[in-house]
Parts: sequence; C-alpha cells; structure tokens
Amino acid sequence: MDAAPAAAEAHDGQRERFDLGVLVGDLALDEDVASDEDESLEGLRQELDDCKDDEEVANILANGIKLRDYTKGVENNIRQIELDSIQDYIGESENLVSLHDQIRDCDNILSQMETVLTGFQTEIGSISSEIKVLQEKSMDMGLKLKNRKAAESKLSKFVEDIIVPPRMIDIIVDGEVNDEYMKTLETLSRKIKFIEVDAMVKSSKALKDVQPEVERLRQKAVSKIFEFVIQKFYALRKPKTNIQILQQSVLLKYKYTIVFLKEHAKEIYAEVRAAYIDTMNKVLSAHFRAYIQALEKLQLDIATSTDLLGVETRSTGFLFSMGKESLKTRSSVFALGERINILKEIDQPALIPHIAEAKSQKYPYEVLFRSLQKLLIDTATSEYLFSDDFFGEESLFNDIFAGPIQVVDEHFNAVLLNCYDAIGIMLMIRIIHQHQLIMFKRRIPCLDSYLDKVNLSLWPRFKMVFDLHLNSLRNANVKTLWEDDVHPHYVMRRYAEFTASLVHLNVEYGDGQLDLNLERLRMAVEELLVKLAKMFPKQKLQTVFLINNYDLTISILKEAGTEGGKAQVHFEEVLKSNISVYVEELLLEHFSDLIKFVKSRPSEDTASSSDKASVSDVEPLVKDFAGRWKAAIELMHKDVITSFSNFLCGMEILKAALTQLLLYYTRITECVKKINGGSALNKDLVSISSILYEIKKYSRTF
Repeated sequence: MDAAPAAAEAHDGQRERFDLGVLVGDLALDEDVASDEDESLEGLRQELDDCKDDEEVANILANGIKLRDYTKGVENNIRQIELDSIQDYIGESENLVSLHDQIRDCDNILSQMETVLTGFQTEIGSISSEIKVLQEKSMDMGLKLKNRKAAESKLSKFVEDIIVPPRMIDIIVDGEVNDEYMKTLETLSRKIKFIEVDAMVKSSKALKDVQPEVERLRQKAVSKIFEFVIQKFYALRKPKTNIQILQQSVLLKYKYTIVFLKEHAKEIYAEVRAAYIDTMNKVLSAHFRAYIQALEKLQLDIATSTDLLGVETRSTGFLFSMGKESLKTRSSVFALGERINILKEIDQPALIPHIAEAKSQKYPYEVLFRSLQKLLIDTATSEYLFSDDFFGEESLFNDIFAGPIQVVDEHFNAVLLNCYDAIGIMLMIRIIHQHQLIMFKRRIPCLDSYLDKVNLSLWPRFKMVFDLHLNSLRNANVKTLWEDDVHPHYVMRRYAEFTASLVHLNVEYGDGQLDLNLERLRMAVEELLVKLAKMFPKQKLQTVFLINNYDLTISILKEAGTEGGKAQVHFEEVLKSNISVYVEELLLEHFSDLIKFVKSRPSEDTASSSDKASVSDVEPLVKDFAGRWKAAIELMHKDVITSFSNFLCGMEILKAALTQLLLYYTRITECVKKINGGSALNKDLVSISSILYEIKKYSRTF
C-alpha cells in the first residue's frame, strides 16, 4: 500500500475534523481591514463562542498564530507522516507476503470443506424424505391404534355390562342383605337397564344367553328385598320401639332397596308402600291415643258453663268447692297470671305424662294442648322428611298421618265442645300461631291444612264463650248481684282481669275483631255497673261505688303490664268525671251554705250595685267557717278513708276536695274585701296559709 495516499487521507481527515476557514469565513487575520457593512460582528462573536471549547482554536487564539502560517505547518506535518508511513510499509513487506500465502492456503481448505458439506447436504435431503415416509406410516399406525382402542373400550364395556359374574349370582341368591348386597343390587340394576334401553344389545346374540339369567336374578332380588323390608317394617310395631332411631339408623341405610323396587318391580313396590303406610298409621295412631289418655289424667279443669262474668258468686257454688286447689283454679278463670308462661315455653319438649303423674301435677288444658301439638308437629316433621328421603314421595305423609290426625281431632273436638275457658282458648289460638311459624321456619308444609283447621275451630268457640260472658253481663240480675257495699264489686274485678288478660294476649297480634268484642264487653259491664250503683239510696254512695270500681279496673289493666287500650283510656275519663262529682257532693255536705253563696254570686266585675253582697250576708258564713273548718276537714278525711279502698286514689280525691274548698273560700274572702265595712270581718277570716298548711298535713299523713 502506498504511503502517499495514506498521508493524504490522514490530511483530509484532519481537515474534515477542523476547518478554520469554515468557522471564520474569509476574515484576514493579518490585515486590519474593516468588515463590510452587511457583515455582523455579532455573528462572528457567536461563532467564536461556539468554538471556544475546541483545543486547536483555543491554542491559535491564545498564541496569536496566523492562519496561513498554521496551515503551512500542518501541511509539513502531513508530508512527514506520509514519508514515515511509506517506510513502515516497506519494512513490513515480508510479513505481508507471508500473510498473502496464508490466506491462499485457507482458501484451499475452505474449498475442500465446501465440497464435504455439499455431500452432507445431499445425504440429509435423502434422510428427510425417508423421515417423511416414516412419519406417514406412524400416523397411519396411530389412527389404527386409536380405532382399535375405541373398539376395545366399547366391546369391553359391552361385555362388562352384559355378562353376569358368578360372584354376583352368589350374592344375590345366597347373600345377606348388607352393604355388599346393596352394591351388587346397584350393579344388577345397571345391567337390567342396559339390556332394556340399549338398542345395540337387543340385536346382540349374547342377549339370548344372558337375559334369562338376569331376569331370574331380578326376581330373586325382588323376593329377598320384599321379605327383608317387610320384616324391618314389622319391627316398628314392637312396643317401646324408638321409631325415629330405627328409621334413621336402619331403614335409611337400605333405602336403595326401595329405589330398586320402584324401578324394576312396581307392583311389589306398591305392596311395600302400602305395608309401610298401614304399619306407621297404626303405630302412630296407637302412640297418640295412649299419649292423649295419659294427658287426660293431668288435666286441671278451669272453667265450667256457669263461670261467667255476670253470674253471681253464690250460684257458681265455688264457695263450697273442695280444697284450696279448686279456689286457686277459680281465680284463673278470668285472670291470665302465670298461664302466659306457656307461650314462652313453646319450643320446650312435650310433657312426659308418667313423670308429671308421679309428681301429682295438674295442668290447664292449654299446657296439655301445647304438648300434644308439639309432639304432633315434631313427629310429623320427622316422618315427612323420612318419607321423602326413603320413598322419594312427599304424598306418602298424608296417607300415614290420616289416622294420627283423626285421633288427635277426635280428642280435641271432644274437649273443645265442653271448654268454657275463654283465656285458655285464646292461649291455644296463640300456640297454634306459634306452631305455624315453627313449621314455616322448618319449611315443612305437611301440617298447614291441619293447623289452619284447628285455628278455624278455636275462633268460633272463643266467640261463643265470649258471647256467653257478654250476655251474662247484659242479662245479669241486678238485685241478686247487688251488695250493700261501696267497695269494688267482684263482677268488675272479673271484667278487669278478663279484659287485661285478652288485651295482653293481643298485644303482638293486633286482632281488630278482638278489640271490637272487648269494646262491646266494656259497654255491657259499664251499663251493669251503673245499674248496680243506682241501687244505693244516696247519690254520694253511688258515686263512691263507681269511683272504686273504675279505679280498680284501671289498676288491674295497668298491672297487666300492657297498655290497657281504649278501655283504660275510657275508664280514666269517667273516673275523672266521677271524682269531680264526688268532690262537689263532699263539700256540699259540710260547706253547703258557703258553696251556694259563692255559686249564686256573679262576678264582682259584672255585678251591679244591687247585686253586691252586704256584711250581713257574708258574716254568718265567715264565722261558721272559722268555727268548724278544721273539724269539717277531719270529717272529710275520715269519710274518704272509709269510702275508698285504694288509699292513693283516696289521697288524690281528698287533695282535690281541699283544693276546691280553698278556691271557694278564696272567692268569699275576695268578696269580703270588696264589701263596705267588710274589714270588720277580718278577725274572723281564716288565712289562706292556714288552709294550705292543713292541706299539706293531710297530704303527708294519708
């Protein structure tokens, strides 16, 4: 390679790297020539700023070298470098020749390798063709294998489904009914279905050999299953057998036997179904009949047809009834008392009669009713779920429970026909409602119609007994009921307890019809009470009698722990009205002249001069009051104490009377102050503070 071209290339590269002419244009550095007017010094300054970081430019500017001199120096350097390069090439000429020989040898070797690789490529091409042929053969063999496997699978399944293994024959014919028998029965069922359903099997020659054997096995299995299941059903009839445990732990274990009969022996299944219905119908009917007979021994009679609100005490004969228990029972005719607890025990297990009988315990009928209905819904729930699980039929329940429900109905209807306990009937209505909610939560609909029927039977009976109470008040003999006593009458106490009981039982239900009936009852008892009050010769005694009875009624309604409803509001109003009447009567009894004078005098502001009182009109009244007002208040105090049985009510009445007296006396003192010469009576006037002191004193001591 020539050194001159290399030096020229190096020189050109140097010029390409840095060309001062490009940067400074045609500026002559050695002449002090002014630039043309169109040249911009700002442009020159900008170019110098851009090149200030270049080492060569910085060196030129720093040393003040002229461009022409610097160019000559560069050309001389390039020429010297070119000469040096030529000498280097001449010195390495031998090495270059050696390198050329080596390159030629390598080229020969690569040519030989190319020949070998070309041969390899040809051989690989032929191998690729062979591989394609083998691949096609492999795919063909794979398809054949797949087809043969599919055929083998279908054939093996066909053979497996159609053949009858000797082991299966031994189990079906001679084996006991157990878990293994159940599995074998399922296998036999599949074979029977395979023979009956698969069209390919019907055209098979193997069917002629296998079908008779399968049919004999089916008949043997049906016969053995029938005997086994019927035997288990008969075990349910044994005394003291726990039916639910036997159903859950034994029968359900073998429920596939029923499935087998339903699928492959419908006539036998119908016989088994009928046998179970007959067995359970009789067993459950007998159980409920025995339970009812045991419960009847525990029944505590509460009310008879004569235990009515408006019937006089003597006619009921309860004063001569035997023992304290009877007296206690009679108190439950109208009062709810602890009987309400039965609604809190709604989820408790049914009574165990022999335990209660051993303790000599007796119960109101609603307690026995709850136990009987609780046993019924629990038994029905268990039987409904078992029938659905074991037989797969919900309709089976109605046939099974036709007998037990009839037994319960006969007993219930007989009891209801002679039941005159209105509170007990209402409790039973609430019990049935709670049981309906329980069955709804369980999502068991099997007793819906029965519970509705019982509910519809209870309401008319309650209405009938309620009307007996109502008519007893309307048709009551006032003369026989009347007693010469202003204290609360026992009829009113009965009414208050009866109403409070029914209101309490209606709080969570809001039965509007019951509210209407209670309103009718209130009107009837109030009418009777007024008639009894009129039997007293004096108006004051009549008022005292009414106040005592109204106050008692309100107290009982409040004690019941419920809002007394409309009845309580009404009695509070009439009580307030009668208290006002009594206060006036009491004050007139002791201060009649004073009250008549005050009431007869018009207002001082509107009175004419002729109507104004004189000293002679007022003086007797003032002196009379001053002389005996304390004694009169004491007499009023004693009168109130003896007249009213409720001390708190008496205290309120006395305070009202004394307050009213204070108002009357205040009126007369004001009248005295406005009379000419009335100041002469000031010495006889009793101070208002003295009267207030007496009022407070009696309020504290009463």
